[in-house]
Amino acid sequence: MEQKTLAKWLKCIILGIGFCGIIFYALVPVCGDAALDWYPEFANRYWPWVIFLWITGVPCYVVLVFAWKIAACIGQDRSFSMDNARYFKWISYVAAGDTLFFFFGNVLLLLLDMSHPGVMLALMLVVFIGVAVTVASAALSHLVKKASELQEQSDLTI
Repeated sequence: MEQKTLAKWLKCIILGIGFCGIIFYALVPVCGDAALDWYPEFANRYWPWVIFLWITGVPCYVVLVFAWKIAACIGQDRSFSMDNARYFKWISYVAAGDTLFFFFGNVLLLLLDMSHPGVMLALMLVVFIGVAVTVASAALSHLVKKASELQEQSDLTI
């Protein structure tokens, strides 16, 4: 597969993920309203959870912007560049920050009696995925940086 074709596919996937995220974050209040009809005693928990989920979505879109930039570099045949290494490093930072915010936000909501321990346990899967994204992007940053350095050395060799 050519670099430009790969970049186009990556950009399509990034747009698809962004669109799915918009649908998800738009449906959070709709599903919450439906849940309030069935369980009106949870009305005090509705807006804190909706706002919390919306805030945790912002870093996801920041990551998508960095992924778009990486795809653009791939399309320009600069897969192993210092720019991509930097973008992967920033993805790892953003993912780590969002994961920590998500974890401590869940703990806070649990301590404020706006959550349930079962919900906290179920959301540990999301925290695990965040940690996995953090580690994977940090490893990719390191590998792309090393590959970029090797590529620069080989470009200087005649």
